[in-house]
Parts: sequence; structure tokens; C-alpha cells
Amino acid sequence: MGKQKDKSDGALFRKAMQGVKPLTCDKVPLQPPRPKPIPKQRYLDEALVCEEMLSDNYDLAEVETGEELLFVRPGIQHSLLTKLRRGQFSVKAKLDLHGMIARVARVEVATFLRDCQNRNIRCARIVHGKGYGSWQKQPVLKNKVNNWLRQRDEVLAFCSARQVDGGTGAVYVLIKRK
Repeated sequence: MGKQKDKSDGALFRKAMQGVKPLTCDKVPLQPPRPKPIPKQRYLDEALVCEEMLSDNYDLAEVETGEELLFVRPGIQHSLLTKLRRGQFSVKAKLDLHGMIARVARVEVATFLRDCQNRNIRCARIVHGKGYGSWQKQPVLKNKVNNWLRQRDEVLAFCSARQVDGGTGAVYVLIKRK
């Protein structure tokens, strides 16, 4: 009785499928997953905040050509500053501002410092030049970098570099760990 039922089921199925054209491919094409959205506006806002955090209010008499730059946050050990001034920290990143206008240099400095902190770089060098190429023969970027670095929370200390690393045309920057 089970065999006859199987035959009748098969016969019924074949009868029901008469005239039906079989599919050649029954797989549904998969779509690749959509990429994650890029928060462009957030990136633009962060860049704007970084740019606005660095003002251009500085005293031209504060830094004269050839003068050494030196800054240390309160609470930083004197021995750290001494090591920095002697060039005893390994410089892991460098930013050269030669030929940049102040507006562009400000953004570059902010981005560079943020990247250094994100990459856990402890010591970096920023080459600002001595101002010989400026129209007043005054160190415009040197004065601005001096002011900008003092405003950045991630900067613990900075000082003019040793002569072999640019002397008063560059600074070593000690960066706070993240």
C-alpha cells in the first residue's frame, strides 16, 4: 500500500508540474554590504575646532630672530625638559612648515599634533624656519608656532632644537601620552 501511495504522489506531482519550465539557476545574487557612512561633517567640525583653538594673538616682541624657544607646563619635571633640550628623546615624527602660509601651517600643526598623540608618539620636531624667506625677514611662523603650541593641551613642553636638527629654526615637542 505504501508503494502505491508513493506512485500516486509522484504521478500527481508530475501532472502538476506539466508545462513548467525548470529554473537554470535558483541562487539569488547577493549584494555586497553597504559601506559604513563616513562622518564627513564631524571631521570638518573637528578640523574647524582645531583651527579655531589656535589664535594669532601674539606679541611680536616676545620672540626675536635667533632667540631660543622654551616652554614647559607646570608640573613637568625639570629633568624632562633638560633631556628634551639636549635632544635625548628619539624624534619619531617631523613636520616641515617651510613655504606654508600661516593659515595652512596652523591647520597642519593641529593635525600633526593630534596624529602624533593618536599614534603614541612622545617626541616630535616641527621645523618652522628662521624667517629669512619672509618679506620682513622676521620669523612669522616661529612666532606663531610658539603661540600655537602653548595653546595645545597635548603639548607638555617644547624647546628650540639642537643645531644639527635646525637650531632656532625648529622645535622639539614633548607630547602627552593618550
